[in-house]
Amino acid sequence: MLEHGGRLRAAAAHWGIPVGDWLDLSTGIAPNAYPVPAVAAESWRRLPEDDDGLAAAAAAYYGNAALLPLPGSQAAIMALPRLRPAGSVAVLAPSYGEYAAAWQANGHRVRRFAGDELEAVAASCAAVMLGNPNNPTGARFARDRLLAAACALHARGGWLIVDEAFADVDAAESLAALAGGAAALNLVVLRSLGKFFGLAGARVGFAVAAPELLARLAELIGPWAIAHPARAAARAALADTAWQAAQREHLHAAAARLTQLLNAHGWGDTAGTALFRYRPTPRAPEIFAALARRGILIRRFDAPPGLRIGLPGSEAEWARLAAALHAIEDKP
Repeated sequence: MLEHGGRLRAAAAHWGIPVGDWLDLSTGIAPNAYPVPAVAAESWRRLPEDDDGLAAAAAAYYGNAALLPLPGSQAAIMALPRLRPAGSVAVLAPSYGEYAAAWQANGHRVRRFAGDELEAVAASCAAVMLGNPNNPTGARFARDRLLAAACALHARGGWLIVDEAFADVDAAESLAALAGGAAALNLVVLRSLGKFFGLAGARVGFAVAAPELLARLAELIGPWAIAHPARAAARAALADTAWQAAQREHLHAAAARLTQLLNAHGWGDTAGTALFRYRPTPRAPEIFAALARRGILIRRFDAPPGLRIGLPGSEAEWARLAAALHAIEDKP
């Protein structure tokens, strides 16, 4: 099992700090989640139904009706490799560790590639998988470049899989509206309600792709994949355009504040998205430990070494982070 952010209980046990005393900035999840309305009582005793309006709300939000609701986009990450014969698959590096693990577990040969190698791998591999924006670096690929890669792959029956888990804040470069259509029949876009909406615990995501591929994916995942209460929460969040606009404004302001705070304490240039900042540094283990000893959990990466830090929520959390950064600012 790969390590991910948010493992507070493990951190509490390792560092001897009670779970409730931690500031968790390790996940890239928005600290202010969508305020889910009360769930109807029957949601707990009835099986979920596909025609409850969730797919329609998602189609309106993503601009594409060719989609499949999922129990988190992780479900598609694990299932898609089972729908292709074993072959050579290119995975952006560094990126979310589950991509390569899923393809390798299903007998595929994984080639890790840098962003400037996209065209080369699209011309030689059976499938290409990347995040846009990428996790953890925040690197972005232009729409035209991705569409050209999809075209190159399509000529040989290949797929381009783009994980847009962090795309909601700045959706201008999203390919969701084009996935599975005439312009990109072989494009699969993954979306999630875990980051921008702050609903990671609901485990709701979507695959946007050609209907034939979605049908195969649905058969593999099986019925009732998303719990009824989670479907209701997702449906409300996707339809609430006023909240979404306010959330985007809030996250942009918070990201600018975090960047300024990190710069003020010696972190120098950072990359990332509106939900996290990323800094490559060989001293990642030491900085991670220094913050952990103060009850602040961030995400550490080892290959290559780097740190990802999410957004504080309350003013007390901002002050706590600032104090910790000040205490270690001569070390980054």
